[in-house]
Amino acid sequence: MRTTRALVVAAATAAAVGLAAPAASAWDQPSSVTAAPSVIAPGGQLVLTANGSACTVANSTISSNAFPTARFKSMGGNSATATVTVNANATPGSYSVTTNCENQTRSFNSVFTVIGGVRGGLGGSSSTGATPADLAIGGGLVAAALVGGGVFWMRRRSENRL
Repeated sequence: MRTTRALVVAAATAAAVGLAAPAASAWDQPSSVTAAPSVIAPGGQLVLTANGSACTVANSTISSNAFPTARFKSMGGNSATATVTVNANATPGSYSVTTNCENQTRSFNSVFTVIGGVRGGLGGSSSTGATPADLAIGGGLVAAALVGGGVFWMRRRSENRL
């Protein structure tokens, strides 16, 4: 009788574990998140793709310190994408993202990199207008060009007379 009870308990345990295993593995968490482009300037648009069917359901989101939370859109199959705009004040560096799919969160490190911007508009100049030294140099170059052009023209003119 003891052997029968042990077999019944073992069978019941195996059945409980066997029935619970598919439920536990049913959540196909995102296996990876990729960014295109992977290097971006502040204010640029970024397309993030998550591979895993959990993120293809409604209300799945992705977030980061570099952009506001965005919703995934199913691409069919096991992938979903989200298009985000990186904050204009995002500091240069590598950024992680966090997915929230079927109320389960998962973080991915170093998914994309924000690069520093360049100072433009004035050609990198930090002063306003030309300085007296700039004017003197420019004036000297113009005067040298006029003298050189005049000498060249005078020499060509005298060659035509012979």
